[in-house]
Amino acid sequence: MELAYSIAASVIDKIGSLAYKEICSAWVVSSDLKKLELTMSTIQAVLLDAEEKQVKNRGLSVWLGQLKDVFHDAMDVLDEFECEALRRQVVKMHGSTREKVLDSVSYSFFNLLGFSYKMSQKIKGIRESLEELAKDRAQFHLEERFEDQRIGDRKREMTHSFVRDCDVIGRDDDKQKIIDLLMHPGDNCNVSVISVVGIGGLGKTTLAQWVYNDKRITKHFDSRIWVCVSEDFNVLTLAKEILKSTGNGIKENMSMDEVQVNLRSILKKKRFFIVLDDVWNENRNKWFSLKNLLIEGGQGSKILVTTRSHKVASTMAPGPIHDIEGLAEDDCLSLFLRWAFNEGEEKQYPNLINIGKKIVKKCKGVPLAVKTLGGLLYSKTEERDWISIRDNEIWKLEQKDDDILPALKLSYNQLPSYLKQCFAHCSLYPKDFRYSNLDLIQSWMANGLLQKSNKSSQELEDIGEQYIKDFLSRCLFQEFEDIGTFVTFKMHDLIHDLSLYVAQNDYCLIENTNNSNNFEKARHVSILDHNLGVDAMIDFLNKLSNSMQTINFSCEDWTSTEHSFINKPLVETCISRFKQLRLLNLRYSRLEELPSSISTLKHLRYLNLRGNKQIKKLPNSICNLQNLETLILRGCEELEELPRDIRKMISLRYLSITTKQTRFPTDGIECMCSLRILYFDKCPRLESFQEGIQRLTALRLLGFQNCESLNSLPQGLKHLTALEVMLIQNCEKLNLMEGDDYPTSLRRLGIGRLPKLVALPLWLKGSANTLNFLTIFDFHNLVVLPEWLSDLNSLQKLMIRYCPRLSSLPEGVAHLTTLRELEIVRCPNLRRSCEQNVGKDWPKIAHIPLVKLI
Repeated sequence: MELAYSIAASVIDKIGSLAYKEICSAWVVSSDLKKLELTMSTIQAVLLDAEEKQVKNRGLSVWLGQLKDVFHDAMDVLDEFECEALRRQVVKMHGSTREKVLDSVSYSFFNLLGFSYKMSQKIKGIRESLEELAKDRAQFHLEERFEDQRIGDRKREMTHSFVRDCDVIGRDDDKQKIIDLLMHPGDNCNVSVISVVGIGGLGKTTLAQWVYNDKRITKHFDSRIWVCVSEDFNVLTLAKEILKSTGNGIKENMSMDEVQVNLRSILKKKRFFIVLDDVWNENRNKWFSLKNLLIEGGQGSKILVTTRSHKVASTMAPGPIHDIEGLAEDDCLSLFLRWAFNEGEEKQYPNLINIGKKIVKKCKGVPLAVKTLGGLLYSKTEERDWISIRDNEIWKLEQKDDDILPALKLSYNQLPSYLKQCFAHCSLYPKDFRYSNLDLIQSWMANGLLQKSNKSSQELEDIGEQYIKDFLSRCLFQEFEDIGTFVTFKMHDLIHDLSLYVAQNDYCLIENTNNSNNFEKARHVSILDHNLGVDAMIDFLNKLSNSMQTINFSCEDWTSTEHSFINKPLVETCISRFKQLRLLNLRYSRLEELPSSISTLKHLRYLNLRGNKQIKKLPNSICNLQNLETLILRGCEELEELPRDIRKMISLRYLSITTKQTRFPTDGIECMCSLRILYFDKCPRLESFQEGIQRLTALRLLGFQNCESLNSLPQGLKHLTALEVMLIQNCEKLNLMEGDDYPTSLRRLGIGRLPKLVALPLWLKGSANTLNFLTIFDFHNLVVLPEWLSDLNSLQKLMIRYCPRLSSLPEGVAHLTTLRELEIVRCPNLRRSCEQNVGKDWPKIAHIPLVKLI
């Protein structure tokens, strides 16, 4: 039972937030909430200890599960206040005179005798449940501990410097690259740092050991020192370990000053090589304190750091970073057979080797995973044992402390509590899924997983972006690709296994309803078994918990398959049973009509109807979803119009639209002042916009795609000072060359397939100081790029695609000193001009670190 601490922290943060206190001040429940906060804080203090000890105590695991249920109930009650506050706000802003009078009359009675009393009783019931459970904690002998106190199962075995050459497989290239870096004389500083980065189990330590023992290294350096750092980056302890490794004795009670005097004296003018293995420290001050003890070393001294985090690597120094990749499949098979058989024995079992090849594929190049599964099969020669390993998920297999899952879990344990729930949420997507930052952040937001402190002015979207960067830094996300208007990334299969492991009982990915368990108590599910009929799917839904908060019926953004099992009766089942739903994903359904009862899902924050090609109209009752933050109507090609009261959706932050409308009515979209993202796709009849878009002062991303009748952009764009990202493509009547009513602080712009555009629009210069990503694509009439391109002094990435008539770059490109990446795709003439060393434009772009010509 993971996540109890994280969920408790979310509830406590919500009670303590200024915004929430403001909402609750209207009702006489402040003292009840204060008591609840105190009770929860008392319980939360022992939850970290409980989560670590539950592995060996079944009763403790059950206790944590009961606590989590009550924590979720508490969050539902807290959300009730927000729902009621938003409802009243909508009536005040957009209600008719009659509605306002009725609400005013009913509210005084409602407040005094109804809502406050009902909510007070609910809070009291939750507090009593928690107090009852709190009585049981004494039997578990739990200790109070805070998040920054790292103990228990987070530690790994101490490493050493020796490895036999014959024990290393498939790392020759990595070894050579690191040795080249170590032998390089370096810059003017005496001591330089090289980092080896990768997920747990990839063999960073083994590689470092192999390098450490290479004869060229032993000959090149005067002194070699190996220190296993692990989690506790204590400068005095590490300094003593370094001193001890030099062959000098140390006293246990040596002071810091004694250690540093001895260390400086011993290392002075010596060219040393130090390996700091398994570093987790992100505190720059601690690193500088240690490094200052080592600066007396001779010219060319090196420190090799192994870590799972790019953030740690950049904290240590700005030196070279070597990202270690997975082993080749043949190397993995060799390693697997070495662990599964005694030497030469495998030749007797060709059938097992064939099964073993499929087992190895599951490991995705991670040596520790290969060793783990090979070790599980050692001395087993029955095919059924091998087939069982082949057909089971790695996270479901029994493992020892030094096997792959415990090794990977160290990375999870290091996450702050607010990231743990976000990580678990990622388990709802299938393996090899390519996540999009926009959709993932909206999903996190819908479930209240983005934490904003009282003092922070950050947008929730920015907090989500920071979470993604943190996961990328920790190697929990990989294969990052920046598309311009959004970014995508993946999880390594073994990291996905880890997410399934920590998320079990809370989050459940169901790809086969006949082979699923532990879903009955889950609050978040993805049901991706698309072989079910409607009746079977409804039967399955009836087995789920009434407390469901997330239901995904599809994950793919692009698919040619519509899901026939999603019809009106199925959606009505979801609405009637799951009143606590925060996220409902119905993309690519064949839904002809959305039930009007959708309005009863007052907690709903995310509704995805993408790709529904049959729905023609949305019920106006959908506008009563005042909590809704994300509404995706993209690809609803038969949708005739937006609901008339859409302005009442005052919390909406993300709206993507496909519609047959020619224009939108007044007092509609332009009244939705919470919008951050507004996207129009496949609106073939849309010609223009009414005035008023300047009221969307929070808007950050605006997109128009496949709007072939659109002849002008909305008036007032220059007033949208928060607008950072625009995408405009395939709008054949649109003319962007005229006027000055355009945004002036864009950071990213993508434009393409605009037949009327024969040159880059001059208004781009208005964003010269902010634009850092420009994509130009599918311009068959574009012959030259303007000389003023060099005025874009913040530009970091320029992508030019499918512009066949372009043959050269302007002279000013040589002055774009901030440009870090230039990508030219399917522009044959321009490609020839930019070829390295031989193209006539090469001198203009030789300063750019990354040039891709495709």
